[in-house]
Amino acid sequence: MYNVLEKLRAAAPLTDKERAIHEQGLVSVLRQIHDDLDAAVAEAYGWPADLSDEEILERLVALNAERAREERAGLIRWLRPEYQNPAGAVQSGFEAGSQAAEAATTSREEKLAWPKSLAEQARAVRAALVARQGVVTAEQLAKTFKAARVDRVAELLQTLVSLGQAREVEEGKFVV
Repeated sequence: MYNVLEKLRAAAPLTDKERAIHEQGLVSVLRQIHDDLDAAVAEAYGWPADLSDEEILERLVALNAERAREERAGLIRWLRPEYQNPAGAVQSGFEAGSQAAEAATTSREEKLAWPKSLAEQARAVRAALVARQGVVTAEQLAKTFKAARVDRVAELLQTLVSLGQAREVEEGKFVV
């Protein structure tokens, strides 16, 4: 089936035997499922869906290096925190890049600009959460930014929780 799928992707003509496999194996359905899955994975990473295999590999290698740096600095991104980190230990000593450092050093009066894109907003909320080094609500975190809506910050915090990049310790209260 996958040989037929590759021929379909290459727009190569199918033999009679391959056409039979295509029909019996529902290879077009398989192709659509793979395409949908590829698009969902790209969206989860915040990447364009039309990257080449080489570009995907380059980005994954860079992401792996970034995660290794984070782990050396003390940040562990638990896949299943309730199982891997049942005590809920919070990591310390994490340097979350320039935006987190900026958030940590920003005075209470000086607010950060609210990013325009969704990906930048998620990174900014995570960086601000890391900089707080403790339990925080969406309302408190929204005050870190100029023109950030509380409901948007709350939604991004819930997204970070679902991705294992934040933890909700009580309803509406979050930590890294």
